Amino acid sequence: MPTTPRYLIVDDEPRLAERLAQRLAVAWPQAECLGLWHDGLSAREAIASQRPDVAFLDIRMPGMDGLLLAQHQLGQADAPLIVFVTAYQEHALEAFGVAAVDYLCKPVDPLRLAATVQRLQGLLAARTASAPGISANSDGGAGPLRYLRAGQGDTVHLVPIEQVMYLEAADKYVRAVTENTEHWLRSSLKTLASQLDSDDFWPIHRSLLVNVRYVDAAHRDERGKWQLSLRGRSERLPVAAQYVHLFRQG
Repeated sequence: MPTTPRYLIVDDEPRLAERLAQRLAVAWPQAECLGLWHDGLSAREAIASQRPDVAFLDIRMPGMDGLLLAQHQLGQADAPLIVFVTAYQEHALEAFGVAAVDYLCKPVDPLRLAATVQRLQGLLAARTASAPGISANSDGGAGPLRYLRAGQGDTVHLVPIEQVMYLEAADKYVRAVTENTEHWLRSSLKTLASQLDSDDFWPIHRSLLVNVRYVDAAHRDERGKWQLSLRGRSERLPVAAQYVHLFRQG
C-alpha cells in the first residue's frame, strides 16, 4: 500500500462531491484525492484500475447505487475501505452489511468527518502493523479473553476486555471501542467472538458485538428500526431484526 493514503469520491451531484473533497483536504491533508466520479459504473472501473485505499460513496446514484458498488468490493483483494456519504439515514443497517467503515449524513459535519478520518487512519495503520492483532489470556488459560493486544507499529496496547464497549467488523479487521478511544485488531469478528464470554458480549448485527454492561437503552425509530445507545458514547448502534428480541420486554 502506498505511504500516502489515496481516496476517491463518488457522488452524482458534482457540487456535493466537490464540497466533500474540499472538506477532506482540510480534515486529511496527508491523503491524496484521486478524483471525483458521478455514477457507480464508472466508479467501479476507477476502483479496479486505481486501487484506492478509501472510497467515499453516495448511495442513490444512476447505473449502480453505492450499496451495490460496495457489495462488489467484498472479498476483493486490496478492496478499499468504504465510507458512505448520503442524505438518507434509512440505509445505515444495509451499510453495515457491506462492511462500511462509517456512514455520514449530508450535510457532512466537519467534526464528524474528522472522527471518520481518524477511524480510517487507524484502520490503514492496522493494515501495515507488524504486531499481532489479538491475544489469548495472559496465563495461557482456556477461558474467555481477559484482554486484547492491539498493535500499531512498534507499540502494543493491552486493552482489558471489560473496558471494551463494542466490537465492529470493518474490512478484514475489528474495531474495539472503549469509552475514550478505539483500537484496530487484525482478526475476524467471528474468531474474536468465539473467545469472548457470550454472557457479556451479545451479537446485535453480523458486524457488531456489544458489551451489554454498557447498554443504556434500546430505541425504535419512526421506521421501526432498533438502535442501542451506550453509556459514555454518543453514537447509536443498529440492531438487526433477528436480534431485536434480546432487548424487548416479555
